[in-house]
Amino acid sequence: MSQERTGVAMFKGNPLTLIGPEIKPGDQAPDFKLNKDLIQEVSLADYAGKVKLISVVPSLDTGVCDAQTRRFNEEAAKLGDNVVVLTVSVDLPFAQSRWCGAAGVDRVVTLSDYKTRNFGQAYGVLIKEFGLLMRSVFVVDQNGTVQYVQYLEEMTEHPNYEAAIEAAKKLA
Repeated sequence: MSQERTGVAMFKGNPLTLIGPEIKPGDQAPDFKLNKDLIQEVSLADYAGKVKLISVVPSLDTGVCDAQTRRFNEEAAKLGDNVVVLTVSVDLPFAQSRWCGAAGVDRVVTLSDYKTRNFGQAYGVLIKEFGLLMRSVFVVDQNGTVQYVQYLEEMTEHPNYEAAIEAAKKLA
C-alpha cells in the first residue's frame, strides 16, 4: 500500500489526502510511464540529458491550470533547447491535444497519467479523494536529480512561477 499524507493539501480549505512520498530536492527523480497519446508512452529516460520542468495540474479545463500551462509555455521559448517543459495531468490525451490546439500551446509537452496514476503515486501528488493530481512543480536536472520542488498547499492557488523558472534557468 502506498504512503498516504494528510494535512499537506487542501481544496478550497477542505483537507485532501495525497498518495505517495514527498519528493525533496536532492532526491533521484522517480521514473514514470506517461501517455503522449493512447498508445505512445514516455518515461523519464526519454528526456535524459535535458533539464525537466515538470508542471503538474489537476485538469487543463480549469482556470488556474489553464493559466499555469500557458505561462510555462511562454517561458519555455526563453529557456532554450536544453530544457523541456512537461505538463502532467490525468486529462485524456485527446483532451490535452484539443486544449493545446485551442490555447495555441506548442512548446509544452502534455503527458497523461490517466491509465495507471503511476506518476501521481511516485511523485506524491495523487489526490485520494478525486483521483486527480495535486498542483505542483518539479525541476529535475540532466542527471535525474530533483533540484526544485513546490507542492501547493491549496489546489486553487498558482505556483511560484518565477522560482521554478529560475531553478530551470540555473541548470540549463
